[in-house]
Amino acid sequence: MKKILLAGLLLTAVQSYAQSTFETLAIGSTIPMGDVNMKSTEGKQVSLNNAKTDNGLIVMFSCNTCPYVIKSQLRTKEVMEYAKAHEIGMVIINSNEAQRGEADSYEAMVKYAKKQGYTVPYVVDEKSKLADAFGASHTPEVFLFDANGKLIYKGAMEDNPGSPADSKEMYLKKAMDNMLAELPVDPNTTKSIGCSIKRS
Repeated sequence: MKKILLAGLLLTAVQSYAQSTFETLAIGSTIPMGDVNMKSTEGKQVSLNNAKTDNGLIVMFSCNTCPYVIKSQLRTKEVMEYAKAHEIGMVIINSNEAQRGEADSYEAMVKYAKKQGYTVPYVVDEKSKLADAFGASHTPEVFLFDANGKLIYKGAMEDNPGSPADSKEMYLKKAMDNMLAELPVDPNTTKSIGCSIKRS
Protein backbone atom coordinates (compact mmCIF):
# COMPACT_ATOMS: atom_id res chain seq x y z
CA MET A 1 0.00 0.00 0.00
CA LYS A 2 2.85 2.36 0.89
CA LYS A 3 4.56 1.62 -2.44
CA ILE A 4 1.37 2.47 -4.34
CA LEU A 5 0.94 5.69 -2.38
CA LEU A 6 4.58 6.64 -2.94
CA ALA A 7 4.26 5.92 -6.66
CA GLY A 8 1.16 8.09 -6.86
CA LEU A 9 2.87 10.98 -5.08
CA LEU A 10 5.91 10.66 -7.35
CA LEU A 11 3.72 10.69 -10.48
CA THR A 12 1.90 13.79 -9.25
CA ALA A 13 5.20 15.52 -8.55
CA VAL A 14 6.55 14.65 -12.00
CA GLN A 15 3.37 15.92 -13.69
CA SER A 16 3.48 19.15 -11.68
CA TYR A 17 7.14 19.66 -12.57
CA ALA A 18 6.50 18.96 -16.24
CA GLN A 19 3.67 21.48 -16.33
CA SER A 20 5.83 24.10 -14.60
CA THR A 21 8.62 23.81 -17.17
CA PHE A 22 6.60 25.40 -19.96
CA GLU A 23 7.57 29.04 -20.32
CA THR A 24 4.56 31.28 -20.76
CA LEU A 25 4.29 33.35 -23.92
CA ALA A 26 5.92 36.76 -23.54
CA ILE A 27 3.97 39.98 -23.98
CA GLY A 28 4.57 41.25 -27.51
CA SER A 29 4.83 37.75 -28.99
CA THR A 30 2.96 36.85 -32.15
CA ILE A 31 0.24 34.19 -32.21
CA PRO A 32 2.02 30.82 -31.93
CA MET A 33 0.96 27.98 -34.25
CA GLY A 34 -1.55 30.34 -35.79
CA ASP A 35 -2.01 28.27 -38.94
CA VAL A 36 -2.68 24.95 -37.16
CA ASN A 37 -6.20 23.69 -37.81
CA MET A 38 -8.17 22.33 -34.85
CA LYS A 39 -11.49 20.52 -34.91
CA SER A 40 -14.35 22.52 -33.39
CA THR A 41 -17.45 21.12 -31.72
CA GLU A 42 -19.32 22.14 -34.87
CA GLY A 43 -17.17 19.79 -36.92
CA LYS A 44 -15.23 22.59 -38.60
CA GLN A 45 -11.50 23.14 -38.90
CA VAL A 46 -10.45 26.34 -37.13
CA SER A 47 -7.08 28.08 -36.92
CA LEU A 48 -6.23 31.01 -34.68
CA ASN A 49 -5.14 33.13 -37.63
CA ASN A 50 -8.48 32.59 -39.34
CA ALA A 51 -10.37 33.35 -36.13
CA LYS A 52 -8.53 36.65 -35.57
CA THR A 53 -10.40 39.70 -36.80
CA ASP A 54 -9.16 43.16 -37.69
CA ASN A 55 -9.71 44.06 -34.02
CA GLY A 56 -7.83 41.16 -32.46
CA LEU A 57 -8.26 37.74 -30.91
CA ILE A 58 -8.98 36.18 -27.52
CA VAL A 59 -7.62 32.69 -26.89
CA MET A 60 -9.07 30.94 -23.84
CA PHE A 61 -7.78 27.63 -22.51
CA SER A 62 -10.69 25.81 -20.90
CA CYS A 63 -12.33 22.40 -20.47
CA ASN A 64 -15.58 20.71 -19.44
CA THR A 65 -15.11 19.84 -15.78
CA CYS A 66 -12.81 22.23 -13.91
CA PRO A 67 -14.69 23.85 -10.99
CA TYR A 68 -13.11 27.20 -11.83
CA VAL A 69 -14.34 26.95 -15.42
CA ILE A 70 -17.83 26.07 -14.23
CA LYS A 71 -17.85 28.96 -11.75
CA SER A 72 -16.73 31.30 -14.53
CA GLN A 73 -19.28 30.29 -17.16
CA LEU A 74 -21.35 33.45 -16.80
CA ARG A 75 -18.18 35.52 -17.12
CA THR A 76 -17.13 33.50 -20.16
CA LYS A 77 -20.49 34.23 -21.80
CA GLU A 78 -20.08 37.93 -21.01
CA VAL A 79 -16.64 37.88 -22.64
CA MET A 80 -18.03 36.10 -25.71
CA GLU A 81 -20.81 38.65 -26.08
CA TYR A 82 -18.49 41.61 -25.47
CA ALA A 83 -15.96 40.32 -27.98
CA LYS A 84 -18.67 39.76 -30.58
CA ALA A 85 -20.13 43.23 -30.03
CA HIS A 86 -16.68 44.74 -30.59
CA GLU A 87 -15.77 42.42 -33.47
CA ILE A 88 -12.92 40.70 -31.65
CA GLY A 89 -12.32 37.07 -32.57
CA MET A 90 -12.37 34.37 -29.90
CA VAL A 91 -11.49 30.69 -29.66
CA ILE A 92 -11.86 28.39 -26.65
CA ILE A 93 -9.30 25.57 -26.54
CA ASN A 94 -9.50 22.27 -24.68
CA SER A 95 -5.98 20.92 -24.11
CA ASN A 96 -6.80 18.22 -21.54
CA GLU A 97 -5.24 15.41 -23.59
CA ALA A 98 -4.99 13.09 -20.58
CA GLN A 99 -8.78 13.13 -20.23
CA ARG A 100 -9.58 12.87 -23.93
CA GLY A 101 -11.14 9.45 -23.52
CA GLU A 102 -13.29 10.61 -20.61
CA ALA A 103 -14.74 13.92 -19.45
CA ASP A 104 -12.91 15.96 -22.09
CA SER A 105 -13.61 13.73 -25.06
CA TYR A 106 -14.73 15.35 -28.28
CA GLU A 107 -18.27 14.03 -27.77
CA ALA A 108 -18.37 15.49 -24.25
CA MET A 109 -17.11 18.81 -25.60
CA VAL A 110 -19.93 18.92 -28.17
CA LYS A 111 -22.53 18.41 -25.43
CA TYR A 112 -20.86 20.95 -23.15
CA ALA A 113 -20.66 23.62 -25.85
CA LYS A 114 -24.36 23.21 -26.62
CA LYS A 115 -25.32 23.28 -22.95
CA GLN A 116 -23.33 26.48 -22.36
CA GLY A 117 -24.54 28.13 -25.55
CA TYR A 118 -21.06 28.77 -26.92
CA THR A 119 -21.12 31.15 -29.87
CA VAL A 120 -17.38 30.89 -30.60
CA PRO A 121 -15.34 27.88 -31.71
CA TYR A 122 -14.58 25.33 -28.97
CA VAL A 123 -11.70 23.27 -30.30
CA VAL A 124 -9.59 20.21 -29.52
CA ASP A 125 -5.89 20.80 -28.92
CA GLU A 126 -4.40 17.43 -29.89
CA LYS A 127 -1.49 16.38 -27.70
CA SER A 128 -1.70 19.78 -25.94
CA LYS A 129 0.47 21.32 -28.66
CA LEU A 130 -1.14 24.76 -28.46
CA ALA A 131 -1.03 24.77 -24.67
CA ASP A 132 2.68 23.97 -24.84
CA ALA A 133 3.31 26.70 -27.42
CA PHE A 134 1.48 29.26 -25.28
CA GLY A 135 2.93 28.01 -22.01
CA ALA A 136 -0.66 27.79 -20.74
CA SER A 137 -0.94 26.04 -17.39
CA HIS A 138 -4.48 26.46 -16.10
CA THR A 139 -8.16 26.51 -17.01
CA PRO A 140 -9.49 29.07 -17.49
CA GLU A 141 -6.54 31.10 -18.82
CA VAL A 142 -6.78 33.84 -21.44
CA PHE A 143 -4.48 35.46 -24.00
CA LEU A 144 -5.47 38.67 -25.84
CA PHE A 145 -3.84 39.57 -29.15
CA ASP A 146 -4.23 42.92 -30.89
CA ALA A 147 -5.03 43.66 -34.54
CA ASN A 148 -1.42 42.92 -35.48
CA GLY A 149 -1.48 39.53 -33.76
CA LYS A 150 0.72 40.74 -30.88
CA LEU A 151 0.08 39.51 -27.34
CA ILE A 152 -1.00 42.41 -25.13
CA TYR A 153 -2.61 40.63 -22.15
CA LYS A 154 -2.39 37.20 -20.53
CA GLY A 155 -3.69 35.60 -17.34
CA ALA A 156 -7.05 35.65 -15.59
CA MET A 157 -10.32 37.17 -16.75
CA GLU A 158 -10.86 38.82 -13.37
CA ASP A 159 -9.37 39.31 -9.92
CA ASN A 160 -11.39 36.64 -8.09
CA PRO A 161 -11.74 33.54 -10.31
CA GLY A 162 -12.65 31.44 -7.27
CA SER A 163 -15.70 33.59 -6.62
CA PRO A 164 -16.54 35.60 -9.76
CA ALA A 165 -19.50 37.33 -8.08
CA ASP A 166 -17.00 39.01 -5.74
CA SER A 167 -14.66 40.19 -8.49
CA LYS A 168 -13.93 43.93 -8.61
CA GLU A 169 -11.37 44.04 -11.40
CA MET A 170 -12.32 42.73 -14.86
CA TYR A 171 -8.82 42.42 -16.28
CA LEU A 172 -9.73 41.04 -19.68
CA LYS A 173 -12.57 43.48 -20.34
CA LYS A 174 -10.33 46.41 -19.37
CA ALA A 175 -7.59 45.07 -21.63
CA MET A 176 -10.04 44.85 -24.55
CA ASP A 177 -11.27 48.40 -23.92
CA ASN A 178 -7.73 49.78 -23.80
CA MET A 179 -6.75 47.84 -26.90
CA LEU A 180 -9.66 49.26 -28.88
CA ALA A 181 -8.89 52.75 -27.59
CA GLU A 182 -5.19 52.27 -28.46
CA LEU A 183 -4.17 52.80 -24.85
CA PRO A 184 -1.54 50.86 -22.86
CA VAL A 185 -2.82 47.69 -21.17
CA ASP A 186 -2.08 47.75 -17.45
CA PRO A 187 -1.74 45.22 -15.99
CA ASN A 188 -0.76 43.23 -19.04
CA THR A 189 -0.07 40.08 -17.04
CA THR A 190 -1.96 38.51 -14.14
CA LYS A 191 -1.72 35.14 -12.44
CA SER A 192 -3.92 32.46 -13.96
CA ILE A 193 -5.82 30.59 -11.25
CA GLY A 194 -7.71 27.37 -11.86
CA CYS A 195 -7.23 23.68 -12.59
CA SER A 196 -3.99 22.49 -14.15
CA ILE A 197 -4.14 21.52 -17.82
CA LYS A 198 -4.09 17.73 -17.95
CA ARG A 199 -1.37 17.04 -20.50
CA SER A 200 -0.77 13.44 -21.59
